Amino acid sequence: MKYLTIALAKGRVAKKTMELLTKIGITCDEVNDKDTRKLIFENEEQGLRFFLAKADDVPTYVEYGAADIGIVGKDTLLENGRKLYEVIDLNMAACRMCVCGPESARAVLDSGRLIRVASKYPNIAREYFYNTRHQTAEIIKLHGSVELAPLVGLADVIVDIVETGSTLAANGLSVLEEIVPCTARMVVNQVSMKMEQERIRKMIENLKKVLTAETDS
Repeated sequence: MKYLTIALAKGRVAKKTMELLTKIGITCDEVNDKDTRKLIFENEEQGLRFFLAKADDVPTYVEYGAADIGIVGKDTLLENGRKLYEVIDLNMAACRMCVCGPESARAVLDSGRLIRVASKYPNIAREYFYNTRHQTAEIIKLHGSVELAPLVGLADVIVDIVETGSTLAANGLSVLEEIVPCTARMVVNQVSMKMEQERIRKMIENLKKVLTAETDS
């Protein structure tokens, strides 16, 4: 049997995915071993191979066929824009992509004039300001704590993921506008969907049953 390879975004998404897969009879205990130095984990009996990757890299592995399936946040998919089949919303790792800043920044947003935006997600920020708000924006890509940008005058607002909002509040910032809700999604390589259609379809069906049961309970 050919191995079906699944790329998991490291951290919370990987942990919650394995919990979910266990409910449909798919297991691989080694994935949860924090002390292991292995990069690839196999369930020989079920013909499954798993590997952990940085979230930003998961869509790339899937698009190029190094993984048949990927589990990653909607935010990463929107930012990367890869050619994939997005097949199921796993309804976990929920958060929101938002425009955030000090309350004083509302005036800049409402004025429609040029606004300076800092973000780890420049493509999402650009798409939102240019095509949804129709507002000219200077987008500044940052890699670290974007909350710092409005505090030191680098940007008027930021575009970032918000979970609890506690970090924003601690720095005198708040959500000014919500762009899109984000949850973890299952994506499939376009060729794999054709070649391994039966196995993948069965996995999707079983996951949907579990998710529906959890929603109804």
